[in-house]
Amino acid sequence: MDRSIGLLACLVGILPMGSFVRTKRDTTGNLLNAEAHSAPAQRWSMQVPAEVSAAAGEAAVLPCTFTHPHRHYDGPLTAIWRAGEAYAGPQVFRCAAARGSELCQTALSLHGRFRLLGNPRRNDLSLRVERLALADDGRYFCRVEFAGDVHDRYESRHGIRLHVTAAPRIVNLSVLPGPAHAFRALCTAEGEPPPALDWSGPALGNGSAAVPGPGQGHGHQVTAELSALAHDGRYTCTASNSLGRAEASVYLFRFHGASAAPALALPLGALGLKALLLLGVLAARAAARRRLEHPVAPDTPPRPQAQESNYENLSQMRPRDLPAAMCVP
Repeated sequence: MDRSIGLLACLVGILPMGSFVRTKRDTTGNLLNAEAHSAPAQRWSMQVPAEVSAAAGEAAVLPCTFTHPHRHYDGPLTAIWRAGEAYAGPQVFRCAAARGSELCQTALSLHGRFRLLGNPRRNDLSLRVERLALADDGRYFCRVEFAGDVHDRYESRHGIRLHVTAAPRIVNLSVLPGPAHAFRALCTAEGEPPPALDWSGPALGNGSAAVPGPGQGHGHQVTAELSALAHDGRYTCTASNSLGRAEASVYLFRFHGASAAPALALPLGALGLKALLLLGVLAARAAARRRLEHPVAPDTPPRPQAQESNYENLSQMRPRDLPAAMCVP
């Protein structure tokens, strides 16, 4: 009994204060709990940014990564990108990878401008869009599909907003007839942010505000109307936003007849003075051609003009001057 008490005292002396002996059962249980917390079960999810911005004419990358509950999946898979609407929007890109392959063969690339950057085997569906245009502005959705032994699929619900910016560009400038021999002008421009339009011209000054025309605010295009072109001359439409400005001009000339009524409006658009010079050259050539075809002798006095009459003196006409269907007694 005394020997047992002495051995117990030795063991207590060896252990540091506050220590205790763990049983094998307790140690195993604690290890199992640690493994459950350090490796939680995976589930379907997709990580995408809310918005990506890029300028027209450049390229943009749409990032998309995902997780799934199937460990070590190496079966067939398909990567898909849609535009406009989740689950139902038109596809702009699609590729497929065979079992065990990391190469995703492209089956669809709209206009050849969409290219997969990521590796679907490594849970990356990132896409690159080349040669951006304003029409590409919108929302895009990534999707992955598993086939073979596992049939499963997942698609981002909210997608990525692709915001395409562009400096202004005037796409149409025209002059149209109006009531009472008047004319009106229409100017259409596009850009992002949507540009502001101003008219300047004769009796308008510079920076005159334009009246909104048909189609104002339609997408990235805006249209402004100049309702009355009261004077001949150059009218200029200017489009501007935070990225730049653009302008185009139209020239209006009205030719007056005997009644002093306008007979013709001549819009020259962006050709400007070059078109005026071209018209002058053509008019000079036409006048020279008429002089060559109808030369006038300098010593020949001008022939008197005969008075108008309602009949012709047929007896003074030579036979070769007579009409073919006319007989002379």
